Amino acid sequence: MNTKSSLPIYKPAEQYQPNSKLSAQPSDMSLRASSIHNDNARNIFIETYGCQMNVSDSELMTGILTQAGHRTVSDIDDADVILLNTCAIRENAETKVINRLKHLNHRKRREGNLIIGVCGCMAQHLRDKLLDAAPYVDIVMGPDAYRNLPMALNAVVSGDPFLGLQLNKAEDYADISPIRKEGVRAWLTIQRGCDKMCTFCIVPFVRGRERSIPQKILKSDVERLVDEGFKEIVLLGQTVNSYNDGNHDFGELLWSIADVEGIERVRFTSPHPADATDSMIDAMENCPKVCKQLHLPLQSGSTQVLERMRRTYTAEEYRELVYKLRERIPEIALSTDVIVGFCGETDEDFTETYMLMEEIRFDSAFMFKYSDREGTLANKMLDDDVPEKEKGRRLSEIISLQERISTDINQSKIGTAVPVLVEGNSKRDSEQYHGKSDTFKTTVFPKDKANIGDIVNVEIHSASAHTLIGQIAE
Repeated sequence: MNTKSSLPIYKPAEQYQPNSKLSAQPSDMSLRASSIHNDNARNIFIETYGCQMNVSDSELMTGILTQAGHRTVSDIDDADVILLNTCAIRENAETKVINRLKHLNHRKRREGNLIIGVCGCMAQHLRDKLLDAAPYVDIVMGPDAYRNLPMALNAVVSGDPFLGLQLNKAEDYADISPIRKEGVRAWLTIQRGCDKMCTFCIVPFVRGRERSIPQKILKSDVERLVDEGFKEIVLLGQTVNSYNDGNHDFGELLWSIADVEGIERVRFTSPHPADATDSMIDAMENCPKVCKQLHLPLQSGSTQVLERMRRTYTAEEYRELVYKLRERIPEIALSTDVIVGFCGETDEDFTETYMLMEEIRFDSAFMFKYSDREGTLANKMLDDDVPEKEKGRRLSEIISLQERISTDINQSKIGTAVPVLVEGNSKRDSEQYHGKSDTFKTTVFPKDKANIGDIVNVEIHSASAHTLIGQIAE
């Protein structure tokens, strides 16, 4: 293995996925919270970058700010505070945020009183470098400091930036009520931080140690979400299936959440293959409300590459897990993540990835070229030695493969009826609805007599790699 030096065992110190724009829709709770008297109340717009964990964090931030008497707005032009909740997984995400900050600075210079904040993983990762690149930023706040947002807004009036960058292994925000967008699906964070230390990943360094929220609190959260009208719950965690609150494991949590009256569906993302226990599989197999869909990151089909990534499983162990899942849950839909061009990846390694993808036949996949991230173990210890052009070629090959497989799998559904949770109007045709099947496939169909929030059987008559198209079955 070509390394700069031997990879050490790292233990974080005790103290340490298209973009979405999130603004709170007022619920009864938010109206009560916003009635708190605050002479310095501000209009705040939160712009969210990255994965669903960041969306969930933006909902948390909205809850904290609203409870302090501030107002969240849906139009950025109405805001006197703009908070960017950021991602640090890939370098292009950081570049996009820096460019966005430059654009916002034009408005700040024009208006004078605009407050700009950078929150989340990128803030934690870049720290002082962020203020060097964008000295006009007023607030730089990591994922464990959101409770300080109201204090930060008061403090920056003095003209000095507010830095909240200490990670805290005890912070889980379990007592905070997020404010969510209206809809049928709610994201519920059950675990924060990560202990896995994959060499390509920055998450353990910017989100700290893994900690799980007690099952009793989570079940109460779900009961409240049912009262708010949500039909589907998506459990979130960096390695969500490693959940353990000291008394209950992840499988037990799935059963407990699904037992809440009024919940129609339970999903989760993203699990780690090494933590796919029999307890988890049993809940997926036998609990009707737990969806028969699993996002199971592979990353590479080469055991040698997986070892350099520190993924803690071999390609053969991953294959055996897939066979086990399909034997126990024949209708399961599998999606995955794949990285090509990781440090030291040879043509043979890439071929193993290609062949394993061809063998397993994932329903869908998120596929990326490896990008060297400052601060990761790979950046410190491994050589990013695969040429960029070769990374691009490999990525194109697996994308083409996956498009063919996804098309084949979806077209095999033609003539069948699938249960779909109605989410809202189709983007392309206001006379049609869209929703997700139990296996998380986007499905489009005429409205007929269905309503948002209903689960309807849709008979499929055509399909692409990404969408099922049909009509409500008679």
